[in-house]
Amino acid sequence: MCNSKGLINLNLHTNLFDGSISNTFDECLNLERFQVQNNGFSGDFPSGVWSLPKVKLIRAENNRFIGEIPDSISKAVQLEQVQIDNNSFTGRIPNGLGLLRNLYRFSASLNGFYGELPQNYCDSPLMSILNFSNNLLSGNIPELKSCQKLVSLSLANNSLNGDIPPSLAELPVLTYLDLSSNNLSGSIPEDLQNLKLALFNVSFNRLSGKVPFSLVFGLPASFLQGNPDLCGPGMPNSCSDERTKHSSIRPNKLIFTLIIVTLSAGVMIVCVGFFIMHRSSHWEQKCRSGEWNMVLFYPLRINEQDLMRGMNEKSALSDGGTFGRAYLMKLPSGELIVVKKLMNSGRVSSKSLKAEVKTLAKIRHKNITKLLGFCYSDESIFLIYEYVQNCSLKDTMCRLDIQLEWRVRLRIALGAAHGLAYLHRDYVPRLLHRNVKASNILLDMDFEPKLTDISLDRIVGENAYQSSIASELRSCCYNAPELGCSKKPTEQMDVYSFGVVLLELVTGKKADQEESGESVDVVKWVRRKINMKNGPIQVLDPKIVTSSKQEMLAALEIALRCTSVTADKRPTMLEVIRSLQALHTLNQFSGVQIEP
Repeated sequence: MCNSKGLINLNLHTNLFDGSISNTFDECLNLERFQVQNNGFSGDFPSGVWSLPKVKLIRAENNRFIGEIPDSISKAVQLEQVQIDNNSFTGRIPNGLGLLRNLYRFSASLNGFYGELPQNYCDSPLMSILNFSNNLLSGNIPELKSCQKLVSLSLANNSLNGDIPPSLAELPVLTYLDLSSNNLSGSIPEDLQNLKLALFNVSFNRLSGKVPFSLVFGLPASFLQGNPDLCGPGMPNSCSDERTKHSSIRPNKLIFTLIIVTLSAGVMIVCVGFFIMHRSSHWEQKCRSGEWNMVLFYPLRINEQDLMRGMNEKSALSDGGTFGRAYLMKLPSGELIVVKKLMNSGRVSSKSLKAEVKTLAKIRHKNITKLLGFCYSDESIFLIYEYVQNCSLKDTMCRLDIQLEWRVRLRIALGAAHGLAYLHRDYVPRLLHRNVKASNILLDMDFEPKLTDISLDRIVGENAYQSSIASELRSCCYNAPELGCSKKPTEQMDVYSFGVVLLELVTGKKADQEESGESVDVVKWVRRKINMKNGPIQVLDPKIVTSSKQEMLAALEIALRCTSVTADKRPTMLEVIRSLQALHTLNQFSGVQIEP
């Protein structure tokens, strides 16, 4: 294939190519980028690519390649990024991998790699993303001290054993750590709670001992399940150490203490009995009178009366769109919260309502707003959210005094995609957003996106949800074409809505466009424009600098796939993340001189 020594870039990605690729790349000494991902290639991967002296990027994910990675990969001294996920590679992870000083991403999930991880597998000083999940790896996880820039490490679904390396807690920017479904034992290193982990999944191992406090309350319980010997507050095992404390008390003092405790317990039982009787009567009276009931998941200094007084025209943030109005409130502590008012259809019982809201309140992801509590009566439901210190993406895009650069828009798209993928794949139970749009993507002061108004159908009930959106089924530009006739919601519908948001970011246009006096949604507008003279270039936001055009065109391609009329042709959110991550990485390292 390499008849010309001047070949620098081989790009065959995202086509319908199949068959094998000939192993004639030994002479491609100037090749820098090898991209054949998202095809149907099979057979041996061309081994000559691994040791090319100038190759920087190797992407072959989502094919059916076989073969091994040779130790001669160490000769690819300029290699920066490797993505070979979802193939049939086998063999061991080569020692030569740890000798590459410019490598910042190596992703090889869903293959058949086996054996132990080499001790130096994370020795590149630039290493940021490592993914060996869903392979056949065994042995211990080596200590990691050299890769101080590691952001994401995924070793899930292997056969790794031994302890979790304490040195992981010394990696200052580690944010995503997935060690689930292995045979790891021992305790969870306490210092891991000092990291700002957006994801920490150690479910289905053989871990034991006390879970560090912040990891219990800061992450979903599902990320710890499958380890029956783990204990901690809020878990099935409480880690009670009372036995140890009592063993040090002298016998006489112990007897005296037991007498006092017994008498106190008797008094407490009587008091509790009166309290329960009074509380039960009071509860029934409240239910009959239609008064409010509040459940808080965080220690907020607020009660039902404070909520009622605080919701007025001055504190109203917006009309709340389809489901209700939102209010900004300041607590006595100075903390700000947002309260979302929903109508209570009465079709969801109080017990079910509590269970559904608790499900949403356990969500922990940096790109999803936290649900702090809720208050409800027979007529209304108030959801209490954390306050995100900026406006929505919709409002930001409409402001004339703010111009979002492409790198910021790309980061917003990637963050929103991560939040959706977390709901679709990582959270248990798996959830659908069902209301993805620019107004439901909030931006903090650093323009980090946070999804809000998630899975409101679970709270108000499916019938009430359908009634609320019935009026906008045809008019809302974010709705997938099949929404009106589909029997049940799907992930592909969320993907379509995300694709509309991505089109807004690429074009700078709102989701609904006025043209010749008619309302035209951005999907139809883009598809009509790209079929005209000058093609896709003319739909890009002209306010973005010209140096970003190639990345914007690639993002446009992703958005068009997401908004395909046929649901089956839309990518999953994980596939969207992979594609956007590649653009983000290129944007981040574009024009940067990296010292060896």
